[in-house]
Amino acid sequence: SFIFSIPVCSATAFHSLHLFVSLSLCDLCGKSFTEAGGLKKHTLIHSGFKPYSCDLCGKSFTRAGDLKRHQLIHSGFKPYSCDLCGKSFTQAGGLNKHQLIHSGFKPYSCDLCGKSFTRAGDLKRHQLIHSGFKPYSCDLCGKSFTQAGDLKRHQLIHSGFKPYSCELCGKSFTESGGLKKHQLIHSGLKPYNCDLCGKSFTESGRLKKHQLIHSGIKSYSCDLCGKSFTGLET
Repeated sequence: SFIFSIPVCSATAFHSLHLFVSLSLCDLCGKSFTEAGGLKKHTLIHSGFKPYSCDLCGKSFTRAGDLKRHQLIHSGFKPYSCDLCGKSFTQAGGLNKHQLIHSGFKPYSCDLCGKSFTRAGDLKRHQLIHSGFKPYSCDLCGKSFTQAGDLKRHQLIHSGFKPYSCELCGKSFTESGGLKKHQLIHSGLKPYNCDLCGKSFTESGRLKKHQLIHSGIKSYSCDLCGKSFTGLET
C-alpha cells in the first residue's frame, strides 16, 4: 500500500491548522481506502479466505457483514419492492439492478446469437453457453456446469435439503424459485395462454412444451419400434 500526505489548511488570525489525509491503495486492484483497516478487510477478497459460513446452505463469505446480508435470503424478509411489478428484494442493490429490466435498456449484446442483456455480467455468463466449457462437475452424478453457483444449486438435489416449504400443502423445495413456481398452482393464476387452442398454464416453460403438440415436432424416438413422441406423452 502507498501513503499520501495531503495538506488541508485552515487559517485564522492566530494560527494555521494542517490536517493530513492518508490514502491506502490495494496492490492487486488499485482500490483506495482512507483507513488502513478498510484496506485489510478488502484484501481478504483477493485471498480467497472465507471464514464465515451460512448454517442453512453452507455458502461462505470473507466478511461477517456479507454473511448477515446473505442470511436475509433464508429469512424471507424483503423490504425493498419494485413499484412496477411488486417483486421484492432483501437488499436495495438487488432492487436497483432489477429495475434495469423494466427500462428495456440492454446495451450488452452477444456477438454469436444477438441476445442482449442489461448488465455486462449477465452477458459474460451467457457467453459460457456458447463456449461449451463446463469446468464444474458434480462428484455424485457427473453432471457439469458452466458456473460454480449452478453446481452448488444442483448439489442441493443430492443432499435432500429442502428449506423452502409451502404453507398450504407442505411440499418442500431446495430453492426459493421452486417454491414460488409451485405456489402458482394454489393461486389458480395461469397467465400463459396458447394462441392456437387457448389452453392456459402457470409457467412459460409448460406453455412451450405444450406448443410442441401443435408444431408436430417429435424429437423423441423409441429405440425398439421407432415410434416418435413430442416428449409430452405418458
